[in-house]
This record gives sequence, structure tokens and C-alpha cells, in this order.
Amino acid sequence: MLVFEALETSSAKMLKYIVSMLLLTGARKNEVLTTKWEDFDLERRIWTIEFTKAGKTRHVPLSDGVITLLSQVPKIENCDWVFANPDTQKPYKHIFYAWDVVRKRAGLEELRIHDLRHSFASFLVNGGRSLYEVQKLLGHTQIKTTQRYAHLSHDSLLSAASTAMSHVPMAQSMPNKAEALPLVEVDG
Repeated sequence: MLVFEALETSSAKMLKYIVSMLLLTGARKNEVLTTKWEDFDLERRIWTIEFTKAGKTRHVPLSDGVITLLSQVPKIENCDWVFANPDTQKPYKHIFYAWDVVRKRAGLEELRIHDLRHSFASFLVNGGRSLYEVQKLLGHTQIKTTQRYAHLSHDSLLSAASTAMSHVPMAQSMPNKAEALPLVEVDG
């Protein structure tokens, strides 16, 4: 079962929106849990996070995916919080138990909620974005921190390694199989 299939079966109805927001923005769990509707400027496509881990205000660009997600989040009447608990109308303090059930159903017992931030960074790096861009989107002050998050897939590495092929004429004309090699007779 995939994570999103398991999220659909969760009794924590806001969890699928929270997890999606984490994957679409690379934000920290508490940044998502404590965000308010007023933090979003949909016209300028910016999410303002006032109290980051570094103690600075951070502005996160809102992708088409985030805009679509926010339009689907059920709004609770007279509630400022985007991902509020429908029962208390307050932000969730902990989502571990709901997440634990989902990840086990999905067969991903080792997947931590913070790993979704790593996934976001990996999506970007494997999509060809620079570490500098990823650093800025994650709000890191040090590039070393970003490098720990950026996991390259085998396909990305293979594609990168294949880049040199266009500069080596012999690599372009080499046959793929030994049977395709022309036989040469040697006088003995």
C-alpha cells in the first residue's frame, strides 16, 4: 500500500493535507501545523513563516501544487489555523500516532515525518534544481545542511554520467552487444 492510499484510510482527516503540504514545500512539521490562513498571500504566491527554527522570517513560494492543495483543505468556520484539529479547532501538537499508523499500513515503518523534508529536497535535486535553490527553499543558512538532504537517485546519477558521452565520439559509435562487433581476420 502506498503512503497516500494509507492516508486516505486514516481516521485523522487532516493528516493527508499535512503530509501533502510537507512534501510540496519541504517545510518543517511545526511550520505546517502552526500556519494560519493569514500567512498565505495567494495573489503574490508567498507563504510567510514568521518563527522559523533560525528565528528569522522566511518566505516560501507557493507552487501550483500548494495552491491546489490549499483550495482542497476543509476550512473550519471561525478558525484561523489551516490544518486545525476539527474537534478542538486548534493546531495539532502531535501527529506521531496518526503518522505511525499510516506508515505501518504503507509498509514504511522506518519513514519519519521529517523524512518528507528530505524527500522534497531530493525531488528538487533529481529534477535538476541547484543546491543553492534547495537551500533557499528549505531555509538553510549553511549549504552543508542542504547537502545532507539532497539524495540523488540512480537515474539522476546515470543521466549526469552520460553527459560526457556527447564529447567522446567513440562512445557514440560503439555497438551495444559483442555480436554487433565486426570480425577481423588476422593473418597468422
